[in-house]
Amino acid sequence: MPPVGDVVEADIPGTVSGFRARPASIYVPPAYLAEPRADLPVLVLLTGQPGHVTDWIQGGHLARTMDTFAAAHDGLAPVVVVADGLGDTDANPMCMDSNLGNAFTYLSVDVPSWMKEHLQVSTDASRWAIGGYSYGGTCALQTAVLAPTVYPTFLDISGEDEPRRGTRADSIASAFGDDDESVRRFDSVAPLTVLGQRRFDGSAGAFVVGAQDEEFRPQTARAFDVAERSGMDVHYSELPGGHSMDVWAPALEQEMDWLGARMGLVD
Repeated sequence: MPPVGDVVEADIPGTVSGFRARPASIYVPPAYLAEPRADLPVLVLLTGQPGHVTDWIQGGHLARTMDTFAAAHDGLAPVVVVADGLGDTDANPMCMDSNLGNAFTYLSVDVPSWMKEHLQVSTDASRWAIGGYSYGGTCALQTAVLAPTVYPTFLDISGEDEPRRGTRADSIASAFGDDDESVRRFDSVAPLTVLGQRRFDGSAGAFVVGAQDEEFRPQTARAFDVAERSGMDVHYSELPGGHSMDVWAPALEQEMDWLGARMGLVD
């Protein structure tokens, strides 16, 4: 077994969604490169906005974090797919299916289908997770709420309390229009609204935010409170710092043991 994993790039087409995504970055751990190949779980990661999938690889030191975890667990770590939830560096589709594109279907249908077909990974949904920071944290929570059978585990790092493109009115108008039906459609995919309408006893999540992040810390804390009331098995923590990779990369590292336990890698 090699001592470290590898990072590769792959195109994941929007076959069902029609979403035009940029290539994904994929980390495979040492156990994936060994023979026989281990049956490994999957972690889908998302970036902030503006952003590029390589942000997790470069500034986020993803391979180092995963290699460190694998070294302590006999080469085992999740296969990590850093998927494009934006479509372009400055795009903001708000992680939903709308006039802005079908980002939700891309992440909840196209990406999982591609992973099952092209990667040798576990198909057991209990071993799948989705996570991200800033926009990606909001999107991770949103996708886990709207597709809980696909992603029953999530990591929300410095996420907002709902998707945004300016004011709430601006967000609704850009996605759906400016009538009452547009408001209803937006509310039907706003994660905290949905969390307040039903139970999510089978889902689990971690919320992490910078202690000095004045804008996002109250929003992440509010999302945690609503998620906890919905029956989700969630926990919340703050790390020193503001709204930057100085918080986001350590947040993933901090939550790896918890993720590993959820994914069946850690007893």
